[in-house]
Amino acid sequence: MTARTGPPSPTLRGRRLGAELRRLREAAGRSIQEVANALECSDSKISRIETGQVSATPRDVRDMLSLYRVGREQRDALIQVAREVRQRGWWSNYADVPDGMPAFASLEVAAGSILTYMALVLPALFQTRAYAEAVLRAILPDLLPEEIERRVQLRMDRQSILEQRNAPKVSVVLDEALLRRPVGSTEIMRIQLDKLVGATSSPTVTLQVLRTDVGEHAGLDGPFTIVRYSEPAEPDFVVLDSVMRELYLEDADELDRYIRVFDRLRAVSLAPDDSVDFIRDLMAEFYPEPRARA
Repeated sequence: MTARTGPPSPTLRGRRLGAELRRLREAAGRSIQEVANALECSDSKISRIETGQVSATPRDVRDMLSLYRVGREQRDALIQVAREVRQRGWWSNYADVPDGMPAFASLEVAAGSILTYMALVLPALFQTRAYAEAVLRAILPDLLPEEIERRVQLRMDRQSILEQRNAPKVSVVLDEALLRRPVGSTEIMRIQLDKLVGATSSPTVTLQVLRTDVGEHAGLDGPFTIVRYSEPAEPDFVVLDSVMRELYLEDADELDRYIRVFDRLRAVSLAPDDSVDFIRDLMAEFYPEPRARA
């Protein structure tokens, strides 16, 4: 099993650029050693660029493509990609948040699909500010208010991927227990569940509720998220959530196993429309609108 406690470091664009540079080198009949000699650098640097482990500078790309006799139009396009790879995304503004979420946000933005099973709390992509604050204060009671606020704002900013162009398809299975657990207050939960129902109006969001009366099920091992990409240059991965850290799995067998688990969870969960009706009924019973005073 390939596992790590931090998200995969190469970005999607970096890997795509590296893969294309490798393809062009091979098409030109050049070895890594020949390219390294021409650029006056080490063989390992060329190898790391081609595998996306390090970012190529625009100058590196220009010199490599000149060596490969690539046409001007394609050369200019790839040099621009190199510039973009080195640009800082909005998540870099949260470098002070030490829990790995800024790095995860950079990977989530480029995803083609996100599959999530949650048993204890709602996914961050659907949390309201008040719900997120209550959850973070409960699991991280020693943090200062400003540290909580930074984490909350990061969660709010992450939600922009649901509205971006080419938004990922998000499929969520939620355990019934987390919907019944009052977090913060009745009002916080009512607003939170209303937001959750509203999110299902998006064509890219599918939500299913796993009823308690299902009994034992494939997800009893714990919550997880599968991040998948449309581009083959970026490998899919699984994130196992915990209070203190996330564990990342990149092994193909592990990925296949969790995809099968998720499929089994969907099969025994309520259908999407029935799930929305279930949440609305739950709101009416446990988190009703406050009555107006006469």
